[in-house]
Amino acid sequence: MSTGRVVQINVSRGGVPKTAVESARVSVLGLQGDAHRDTEHHGGPERAVCMYAMEAIEALRAEGHPIVPGAIGENLTVHGLDWPAVVPGAVLRVGEELLLQVTRYTSPCANIRPAFLAGDYARVAQKRHPGWSRVYARVLVEGAVRRGDPVRLLSESEASAALAATPR
Repeated sequence: MSTGRVVQINVSRGGVPKTAVESARVSVLGLQGDAHRDTEHHGGPERAVCMYAMEAIEALRAEGHPIVPGAIGENLTVHGLDWPAVVPGAVLRVGEELLLQVTRYTSPCANIRPAFLAGDYARVAQKRHPGWSRVYARVLVEGAVRRGDPVRLLSESEASAALAATPR
């Protein structure tokens, strides 16, 4: 079991960087107040929430990248999770209500170039640098998220029980 917390909640009217808000309501289509310019590659039920680890941001900063939370478009910046275990299929409980299931790793695009030294946005590409990617998640149970909320990576049995209890 891995438990962390929400360090920052990020939204934008489209594009990056996303800016911090204290809380947001999360529906099957994503965070209230968040929008996407490119709906072919971002948003929708299978990419409703984008997440990234604060530890990865800190490590990238130590490499000299000017990245900050929200700079590469994540909605939830989290700290304390076993990030290598946050893989497609993983289920996370965020706060009291919100239940997310990771659907895929994100593909970085040129729009996040300013967050990287020499514009090397491929630094967060899963294929080139496994374990450094952001992830997309679907919303299994809608709810509110607040800065500081606990985030828990559910065990396989907890995830199975949560999925069985989720209305389809």
